[in-house]
Amino acid sequence: MRNNIPARVGMPVEEVDTPCLMVDLDAFERNVEKLGSFMKAHGLRHRAHAKTHKSSDIAVVQIERGGACGVCCQKVSEAEALVNAGIRDVLVSNQVVAPQKIERLAALATRARVLVCVDDLGNVDDLSAAAVKYGVTLECLVEIDVGAGRCGVAPGEPAVAIAQRIAAAPGLAFAGLQAYQGKAQHVRDYDERKALIQTAIDETRRTVDLLKAEGLSCDIVAGAGTGSFALEGGSGVYNELQCGSYVFMDADYQRVKDADGQPIAEFENSLFIVTAIMSKAKADVAICDAGLKAQSIDSGLPVVFGREDVAYIKCSDEHGVISDPGNVLRLNERLKLIPGHCDPTVNVYDWYVGVRNGRVEAVWPVTARGMTL
Repeated sequence: MRNNIPARVGMPVEEVDTPCLMVDLDAFERNVEKLGSFMKAHGLRHRAHAKTHKSSDIAVVQIERGGACGVCCQKVSEAEALVNAGIRDVLVSNQVVAPQKIERLAALATRARVLVCVDDLGNVDDLSAAAVKYGVTLECLVEIDVGAGRCGVAPGEPAVAIAQRIAAAPGLAFAGLQAYQGKAQHVRDYDERKALIQTAIDETRRTVDLLKAEGLSCDIVAGAGTGSFALEGGSGVYNELQCGSYVFMDADYQRVKDADGQPIAEFENSLFIVTAIMSKAKADVAICDAGLKAQSIDSGLPVVFGREDVAYIKCSDEHGVISDPGNVLRLNERLKLIPGHCDPTVNVYDWYVGVRNGRVEAVWPVTARGMTL
């Protein structure tokens, strides 16, 4: 049973315990609806990446209000947690190769639509055996490496060979391609980012054409993220986009600009670490209760939201140091921090506190928190 709950519904925001994850529900809903409108206008599907939020409650909003067709996960355990909570269309946008994980994936497909990425011929046979055992169909996307340098077979003929093996395998269905250029997402210069994505588009188009020549059609051509979705979305090649961080935005993504030098699609910060000042023993600094254990700083330190007179400058395990040159902060004063990287920050919390009009409207569990298997 979960405890450590930082708030209750109806509570004034000033009484919420800290540090906690707070969601500005108005900004969050605007982000969901803004991306949903883009997808609808361009005839695209959005498969929301749940590794960002790990929340069945947020996934439901993305599906019901944003028109998402389903969600992506990176781990089988994430997929299990979300299916257990009622989500019925899940892509594990990663390779699943360990026998015990393949077994769990096939079992999960008895309760939901399950898709998975493949980049190895041997993996096809293992997935097929598990699908036959459970009497299910696993839909498979061949993942191609379009520049991220992580998983994925080379575009072109190597991808075709795997697709052919999938199409011939009992219990499997070839569903299309996974072509995500993750390395481009945080490239801040628009022209540089556009060039990287154009290479990905070209390689993906070439692979789609080769598959078509072999009689294999791609129902799904998937990829794209918050930093590049407009580029893939306008390519005429991709038809299912996997944006995740758009729903919250973080400090690093806010440094990524569009062609006009503005924040991407004008998405808003909706996720904050709320922290309280716990020490003011020195005039020019304050100590808050959000340190390393309250966030991930792999993409840089958090930014204090709505304040230019103070700044978060360093942290240790349990403490954050706030520069306060004007000596304006006071004990127990609350600050809202924009996390440097939302995804791994979310993974250290059990709860979201959703607020509107100065009061707590919702308290949502982080459904797949800590799901790493």
